[in-house]
Amino acid sequence: MDLGRTGVWTFQLDLVPSARARELAAELEALGYGAIWLPEAVGRDALVASTLALGATARVTVATGVVPVTSRTAMTTNAAWRTIEEAFPGRFVLGLGVSHRPAVEGLHGAGYGRPLETMRAYLDRMDASLFLAHGPATTPARVLAALGPRMLALAAERTDGALTYNVPPEHTHAARGVLGDAGVLAVEQKVVLGADADTARRVARAALQVYTELPNYVNNWRRLGFTDDDFTNGASDRLVDALVVWGDEDAVRARVQAHLDAGADHVCVQALSPEGVTGLPLDAWRRLAPALTA
Repeated sequence: MDLGRTGVWTFQLDLVPSARARELAAELEALGYGAIWLPEAVGRDALVASTLALGATARVTVATGVVPVTSRTAMTTNAAWRTIEEAFPGRFVLGLGVSHRPAVEGLHGAGYGRPLETMRAYLDRMDASLFLAHGPATTPARVLAALGPRMLALAAERTDGALTYNVPPEHTHAARGVLGDAGVLAVEQKVVLGADADTARRVARAALQVYTELPNYVNNWRRLGFTDDDFTNGASDRLVDALVVWGDEDAVRARVQAHLDAGADHVCVQALSPEGVTGLPLDAWRRLAPALTA
């Protein structure tokens, strides 16, 4: 698994035609990013989108960030994982997560069980799945979306590492302690390019608001010392500044380096657009590349 030191986490490729998404994946590769992380929630199937992006590129790693385990059976996921790896050896990483109760129950109509038990059972079923097609010559890579110590420990025990999301460098240091030396630690980092504090925090707060209503994230922030005061009205300035780096390219590079110094192997930046979730942050990706990929 070669993610490089930095990559891009983005759902904006879902918002353009697939042909344009393939062009953008090729440009991100040309800019020097080591990996492209594609989520799955209410947009495209991340495994299909990953395959399309891999077909449009030659070297960059494409990863799911992440596939909810409730969206398909373990046997189906195992088959897709091995199929993509056989077609694009060493360039695909399967990221898996338990998602959140509102999405699992409200969108998928499934039951939301205890996260650790759900993920462990899913990995058991994946590993026991029958796959009789022509398989990959290389061992497929997979990571878990993990925040708390028990899910991080499961990632270390059963997979190649973890992807953390909405975390400051302090969490990265603790996550590395749980993963140990063997597991790959990839960290998502939100970014707003712009020097005006009020504007940057407005953009960041709009992006964070949905997460302040999800217990998995709130519980993790509580472990880091944040309180109810930080979760009201979208997010406090303290929470915003901890989770979203804003400023110029040097500020972003410094925050990325802080994660790397804390134990991350890879940082994938999620550039936030002043236009909101529908804005394509192409200018930010281009501006950040020289600072992050050199």
